[in-house]
Amino acid sequence: MKVQQSDINDSNPELCALICQRIAASPQRRITFAEYMDLALYHPQHGYYNSDRPSIGKQGDFITSSHWGADFAEVLAEQFVEMWELLDRPFNFAIVEMGAGRGNFAANVLQYLQRQHPDLFKTLTYIIVEISPILQAEQRQRLGGIECVKWCNWDEIVNNSIVGCFFSNELVDALPVHQFILAEGQVREIYVAAETPGNEQEKIKFIEVIGEVSTPKIAEYLDFVSIDLSASVYGDGYRSEVNLAALDWMSTVAQKLQRGYLLTIDYGYPAHRYYNPRRREGTLQCYYLHRYHNNPYINVGRQDLTAHVNFTALERQGELCGLDVVGFTQQALFLMALGLGDRLASLSTNDAEVLDVATFLRRREALHQLIDPMGLGGFGVLVQCKGLRDEEKVRSLKGFTVP
Repeated sequence: MKVQQSDINDSNPELCALICQRIAASPQRRITFAEYMDLALYHPQHGYYNSDRPSIGKQGDFITSSHWGADFAEVLAEQFVEMWELLDRPFNFAIVEMGAGRGNFAANVLQYLQRQHPDLFKTLTYIIVEISPILQAEQRQRLGGIECVKWCNWDEIVNNSIVGCFFSNELVDALPVHQFILAEGQVREIYVAAETPGNEQEKIKFIEVIGEVSTPKIAEYLDFVSIDLSASVYGDGYRSEVNLAALDWMSTVAQKLQRGYLLTIDYGYPAHRYYNPRRREGTLQCYYLHRYHNNPYINVGRQDLTAHVNFTALERQGELCGLDVVGFTQQALFLMALGLGDRLASLSTNDAEVLDVATFLRRREALHQLIDPMGLGGFGVLVQCKGLRDEEKVRSLKGFTVP
């Protein structure tokens, strides 16, 4: 049964053809939405994150916290410093950034630590896990001269070897998701099929078809986060996402971490809010030239596809993998506790006297963007830990204190 059809807009024709070939080669001439999203974002030659057009920043499709100046990185650097101290200042402390974008965050953290905390900087290894060759090349250009920085894939990081902190900012939301829909009271999966053009002038059209779920892991995931879609509050047509890739990612991080923390920043909800019956269309969003919409079948390979993060799933998967929850809060509260409020106060009283008006206003705007509760400030911050002694676990991180 066809449920949606969309015309291709500013799509990469080579990528569309490759996706069409993948669909044609599948037994039922359809692929899961997770496979479609993976190809659209991560195909080695034509995927969104492997294209040579800028995706991040003011010239791209979206802006992350790192692009509002150095403050985001510098206040989080203070949290890394405290983690290092709570771990008894290990000589082999590592920060592992997963999905480092254009390298802005890493550059600002390293400059700040070298300037303000040289003792930590001397012991630091900064590891970047980046699957995009395009972004990695830009990171190497920006960071390649810094001795403590290195790039690794997951296989190159030995299990149980990292002492320090794994960090990601807006990474998990871009992991491929399965989509499901309720039909006649049953959970069915949404697949992607293709209508081949009748002539060379017509473009490929991707359509959605509904079928049986591709894996029992989808039902297991919903049970895992305590969601019962058979409840009367959910009706036919309710659709949402299941992020199985996020569970695998969490398992991988836990395997690599010997002792320390995992700090995850992203937009999302606990499970009971994620699967709110009133959120009938799910959370999938597409970003193209700083505008968002909900049609993933246009601008293929040239727009970002994201789904909100289910933080309950990350917490529970972490627990299965030996990670304890340290805390969960909003980005605004976390950054304020780490000193962003002091920066705002200092800006109001001191910097206004020495900065020109335009510079002062830009800096104030950047700081406010990081804590805007309707934007970046509303992002979730989840910290988990592994290998800490009991006396270390009871010591609260500064980011979770009341500023």
